[in-house]
Amino acid sequence: MAWTPISPWRPLAGKGQNLTIGAASVASTAFGDGVQAVQISAIGGNCHVAVGMTPVAVATDMLVKASDPPLVIRIAPGEEIAVIQDQSSTGTLNVIEVTH
Repeated sequence: MAWTPISPWRPLAGKGQNLTIGAASVASTAFGDGVQAVQISAIGGNCHVAVGMTPVAVATDMLVKASDPPLVIRIAPGEEIAVIQDQSSTGTLNVIEVTH
C-alpha cells in the first residue's frame, strides 16, 4: 500500500513572493499577521537563506538546492527571509506564507 503524505499547512491567499537569486543578498517583505511558517522552493539554482528581522543571507547560511522538495520553515510575523546564490547559481526563490 502506498502512503500519501498530508501536509498540515495551508497557504495564505495572496501571500506569495518570488525573490531573485543572485550575487547580492535580497530580502522579502516582512511577513504579516497570521503567518506561522513559509514554504520555500529554489527554482533554477541553489541558494542560501537566512530568516529574521532584516536578515542578510551569506554563503554559510542554510543551503537550499533546486533539486530539494519544497521546505517549510517556521517564521513569525514581522520577520523576513533573505536569499543569496550558491557559487554562481541564479534563479528564483519562491516563498509562500502558510498557517495551520
